[in-house]
Amino acid sequence: MENIKLNIDKVLGFVSKEQIMALEPAVKKAQAGLEEANLPGNDFLGWLHLPSSITKEFIEEINATAATLRRNCDVVVVAGIGGSYLGARAVIEALSNNFAAMMPTAGNPRVVFAGHNISEDYLSELTAFLADKKFGVINISKSGTTTETALAFRLLKKQCEEQRGKETASKVIVAITDAVKGAARITADKEGYKSFIIPDNVGGRFSVLTPVGLLPIAVAGFDIEALVKGAQDMEKACAPTVPFEENIAAMYAATRNALYANGKKIEILVNYQPKLHFTSEWWKQLYGESEGKENKGIFPASVDFTTDLHSMGQWIQEGERTIFETVLSIEKPNSSLIVPSDEANLDGLNFLAGKHVDEVNKMAELGTQLAHVDGGVPNMRISIPELNAYYIGQLIYFFEIGCGISGYVLGVNPFNQPGVEAYKKNMFALLDKPGYEAESKAIRARL
Repeated sequence: MENIKLNIDKVLGFVSKEQIMALEPAVKKAQAGLEEANLPGNDFLGWLHLPSSITKEFIEEINATAATLRRNCDVVVVAGIGGSYLGARAVIEALSNNFAAMMPTAGNPRVVFAGHNISEDYLSELTAFLADKKFGVINISKSGTTTETALAFRLLKKQCEEQRGKETASKVIVAITDAVKGAARITADKEGYKSFIIPDNVGGRFSVLTPVGLLPIAVAGFDIEALVKGAQDMEKACAPTVPFEENIAAMYAATRNALYANGKKIEILVNYQPKLHFTSEWWKQLYGESEGKENKGIFPASVDFTTDLHSMGQWIQEGERTIFETVLSIEKPNSSLIVPSDEANLDGLNFLAGKHVDEVNKMAELGTQLAHVDGGVPNMRISIPELNAYYIGQLIYFFEIGCGISGYVLGVNPFNQPGVEAYKKNMFALLDKPGYEAESKAIRARL
């Protein structure tokens, strides 16, 4: 099978090929740092060769647990936040029917998400939705004390035990957590939950190919073996031994850093396929949390085209010229639909009659790219042969390795997130959490 491809031709009017090639030594140094684990963040490189380390037996264990949940549940709630839910949701949404939520489940449990917000309305409506359902829970938390997820799990555990009985509940609640420590590990051991380990050396935003992502994806009924195979093939295609110009992750990292150095501070990830919306949300966390440090970093944004051409299109075409676009382009749709002819032709669309809808979409994509380049917006294009588990696996690993390289080229540690703690300290102080008395007093004085 062919691989996804990267085309940077529509960037070269804004930065030269020489500028991109000049970054080869920095990229090579970053690749060597990843392989040799001698740069900052080297204790979080477990994702680097994760695809090639996944065994058939491991996939079988994931699938067996998924089968237990599928047999015993109408709904499975995935409780997690950030990397503990975005990767799974991205893959599930990419591979699902657009209208799956309104269709009969056909034997597959409905997968829904919680623990990614603190909305009372959301959680109240979720508990009401689950009131007459046989539901299970996948609780994803390394510590078990992340506020959003822990709060949701507290509610879900209580409801599941009340509705299904404590013994049955213990068979349909799965913990994905630390191997030996933390509140979620203690609870899992005490209650006898089936559990999987989040490796210590894999950060949340890089964890989709661990049980964090694989179990929910398998529960939703998708082929995790094909997903992993795609990632494995991309791991080979992006190896340090692959020549710089042939290594799409290396070229992506170099090109975006060259654009950044030339004043392009915002990267907009574009898709023309609504199923990729949450892929963009996953990508935004991956790059934003990895690179946004020390007052540096490209700001990751996203749009769903052609929809957002009617809302954000004007700004992208003629706004401040600090942006560039990376377009996810699906070469072949999974369905076939022909535009019909209409005798009255009141909408004036008979010129499209007999064409595939995807051809119209592709011409919108091409026309938009040309317009935006003419308007001063550099464009990269990632071609994906078709939307399936194999190519989503490729895309995941491509973005992960590209992120690691890009962060090191930028000069930051791509694998920590010290800024994430700032809001938590203020929130805990405002909620009078024990141990935060001094902070509480200080912050209330400010208010």
